[in-house]
Amino acid sequence: MKLQKLLEYLHPIHPYKGEDPEITSIENDNRKVQKGSLFICINGYTVDGHDFAASAVNSGAAAILAERPLDLDVPVIVVNDTTRAMAVLADAYYGQPTKKLQLIGITGTNGKTTTSHLIEKIFADTGRTTGLIGTMYTKIADKTIETKNTTPESLILQKTFQHMVDAGVSLAVMEVSSHALDLGRVHGCDYDIAVFTNLTQDHLDYHKTMAEYKRAKSLLFAQLGNSFEKDKPKFAVLNADDPASEMYRRSTAAHVITYGIEQNADLQAENIKMTPRGTNFDLVIEGAIYPVQMQLIGKFSVYNVLASISAALVSGIEIHDIIHSIESVEGVAGRVELVNAGQDFTVIVDYAHTPDSLENVLKTIQHFAKNRIFVIVGCGGDRDRTKRPLMAQIACNWATDPILTSDNPRSEDPQAILKEMEAGVQGKSYQVIPDRREAIYSAVHQATAGDVILIAGKGHETYQIIGTVVHDFDDRIVAREAIEGR
Repeated sequence: MKLQKLLEYLHPIHPYKGEDPEITSIENDNRKVQKGSLFICINGYTVDGHDFAASAVNSGAAAILAERPLDLDVPVIVVNDTTRAMAVLADAYYGQPTKKLQLIGITGTNGKTTTSHLIEKIFADTGRTTGLIGTMYTKIADKTIETKNTTPESLILQKTFQHMVDAGVSLAVMEVSSHALDLGRVHGCDYDIAVFTNLTQDHLDYHKTMAEYKRAKSLLFAQLGNSFEKDKPKFAVLNADDPASEMYRRSTAAHVITYGIEQNADLQAENIKMTPRGTNFDLVIEGAIYPVQMQLIGKFSVYNVLASISAALVSGIEIHDIIHSIESVEGVAGRVELVNAGQDFTVIVDYAHTPDSLENVLKTIQHFAKNRIFVIVGCGGDRDRTKRPLMAQIACNWATDPILTSDNPRSEDPQAILKEMEAGVQGKSYQVIPDRREAIYSAVHQATAGDVILIAGKGHETYQIIGTVVHDFDDRIVAREAIEGR
């Protein structure tokens, strides 16, 4: 695409009238620049892209997009905000790919990963080619790719959607983080359905207040648009049991469908029965009752399933086909995942890394635990510090044998993180074992028949970040090794 044609999408007051080179790619990482690239200078948290503009030109960049004039030998287009401009240009360069897909976005503190996988499974079972973007990976048809962020930046995102279109994907489902919404990473995404799971404390290191965190998530529903199209209707799927849903209902012009357990909703779960092997409930839709027998565990799983059913139902999938898909799901990696190595006690690995998610899993375990409940839990470094004492409180309140340990300490001192956790449980009974491997081994060697061990916080992660070093570490593998070593 020619530079001048591409820049028309920015609609500046003074249109660009300079040189018109052919743009072969758009990059914001100078290391990826090739001959003919448009290099976008992003002023980030740690580095300023303007400092690498000259290097980009040396690598073959045909033009530079910047927030200030630069003395270079290629066209330099100056805009007020290169991050906003990048989203516009990425959408244009890749041919507005989300207009060619059915796109479902899921936001909320907990449950995004499970809900996205459930929705993707339902649609795949109908024979559609699907794509998925989230915490664990990006999936394009049958191909999976590792990801760094829950929601990638706009340039990567639009390129990924274009790859999906090229691969024949017709339905894409993605997790949408509050950071991505606030930073404009999803600008240009034409969502058809927006799903809200729940809102509890997290990411206050970034958002500072719960009110701001709540507002950031409302952007997904506002971005559903303000028009009503018969052939491509927009839907907001909201959790009727979460008070934040009222704000999101008021934030959107889209059709609203609700799901819940406690409050009246369009889709409601009744007569919930939990076992160590799964959860049964009655799904009630406009007076009709549909029994559901799923292999997922816990009340929180019921919410995730209700959200998934809602999204599939408004997409025109038959309810009996939806339920059949849900009932066939054995689980999602790192989400209440059982580790079985022939032991006579239960070991569960779960991603629970917020106060609410940890409490939900421990409450669920109460339904089937016969004896002691061990919980191994830590808090990540360089993240929301206010939740540290809360996580420890919940561990001590709901487990008989809490063990406080390290999560991903990153640049912080692991002992300092543990001290902040301990501040919330003075006078309570607990163990502190800073080394996570040692903590897992300790719980496994203490456990007896009928006990339950919950290893919380990291779930599917296969690493532990200590300082700036990424170490191989998988809670599931370490737990299995500990069990087999007894």
